[in-house]
Amino acid sequence: MSRLSASAQAIVLDPASDVFEDAPPPPVSAADRKARARAAMLDGPITATLVKLALPTLVVLLAQTAVNIAEAYYVGFLGTDALAGVAMVFPVFMLMMTMSNGGLGSGVASSVARAVGAGRQHDADALVLHAVVLAVVVGALFTLGIVWGGPALYGALGGRHEALEAALQYSNYLFAGSIAVWIVNLLAAALRGSGNVKVPALVTFIGAMVMIPVSPALIFGFGPIPRLGIAGAGIAFATYYGVAALVLLRYLVSGRGGLTLGLAPLQGRLFGDILKVGLPTAFNTVQTNLTVILVTGAVGLFGTAALAGYGIASRLDYIMIPILFGLSSAVLTMVGINIGAGRGARAKRIAWIGGLIGAGITAAIGLVAAVAPALWLGLFTDDPQVLAPATTYLRIVAPFYGLFGLGFVISFAGQGAGHMLWPSLAVTARLLVAAGLGWLAVASFGADMAVLSTIVVVGFVAYAAISLLVMVRGNAWKSPSR
Repeated sequence: MSRLSASAQAIVLDPASDVFEDAPPPPVSAADRKARARAAMLDGPITATLVKLALPTLVVLLAQTAVNIAEAYYVGFLGTDALAGVAMVFPVFMLMMTMSNGGLGSGVASSVARAVGAGRQHDADALVLHAVVLAVVVGALFTLGIVWGGPALYGALGGRHEALEAALQYSNYLFAGSIAVWIVNLLAAALRGSGNVKVPALVTFIGAMVMIPVSPALIFGFGPIPRLGIAGAGIAFATYYGVAALVLLRYLVSGRGGLTLGLAPLQGRLFGDILKVGLPTAFNTVQTNLTVILVTGAVGLFGTAALAGYGIASRLDYIMIPILFGLSSAVLTMVGINIGAGRGARAKRIAWIGGLIGAGITAAIGLVAAVAPALWLGLFTDDPQVLAPATTYLRIVAPFYGLFGLGFVISFAGQGAGHMLWPSLAVTARLLVAAGLGWLAVASFGADMAVLSTIVVVGFVAYAAISLLVMVRGNAWKSPSR
């Protein structure tokens, strides 16, 4: 070191020097940032901390939701049969998305996070490869299952003639990209588990912004692009996920994301580590989407117009899930950390505050939809035969969206506290009431849309009531060490 540089260093490091006060502050280490974040969750204002944690996830999920709304809007110009076709496919599509994001995706994120936290970087890297293998296997099962079983499935849901043909066209192209969808969602989960939320969020957000203009170009044609009709919507989706999968695979092979994808021996213990968390969560997502699928089948007994109407009305149900998921993920994290620190009373307070926020948001959405259903339904159709059943559904069901929001957030709080029983039973109860009784009422007793909608409301009541039982279980809010 030169004498000049040594003198300069001495001035900066000398507390008696006037220059010392102007020196830049030392950089904040990763350990300090982690400690500050933990302190905020343990001692900071609950509502502000929840919002800060939820916002990044919420923005990305809302971008995906914008794509779904835009796609339904575009398909509405193709007519009632196209809308009915999409209505039949949509719950199966959402089953795949929720299983890959919140089901097995949760298992991947949890496994990677625990490996990184324990300093087992080799395992963390190996888990990426195991996630890719699971993505290929499960994605292929979705593709083959839909190609082979699609006609029977959509026929059972009420698909007939042109509506069934539209469902099959859309579905075959959509699920042709299943493997890519699973790769993207499980790799994104692995990155989130390692603490890298920016890259998966950026890929998702850019893809959503590209999809919104590309999808209509393929549906209606643009310049040299031929008009592909409803198949264009499926092709746009599959193409986006194919490109996104290549981008994330290349990124992880490079090792720049804190995880490195490479060849390694497959190990049963690593698959087991993923599945012990992922399978129970995936089971709940299956039940949730099975509820929608069976209710869709019951509505299909009313005819194509009712099926199309229910499809656009119930899509609003799904719109709330990204909002609730963003909030609920933050609630789960804060509850888990506080339970781990032995602060059960604060954890319970976090659960109540999060649940009431979720209930308030969804109740507000529901009241607007019930009072002015045309604000939503008018985006997709002006066919009176489609609007009538859709309006009936929203006027009866939407005022009770707050119960769904409350139960959803409280269920995640229960998971954060390590208690899965009541959240799982709540989902099962909703399935049995809304889908089981709903189908029975329509198929065996000739119930109309109003009765079916009322049964769906009863399902919401059962879901919220059973979810809330975790709040009165004293042992749920105690530290595991106690």
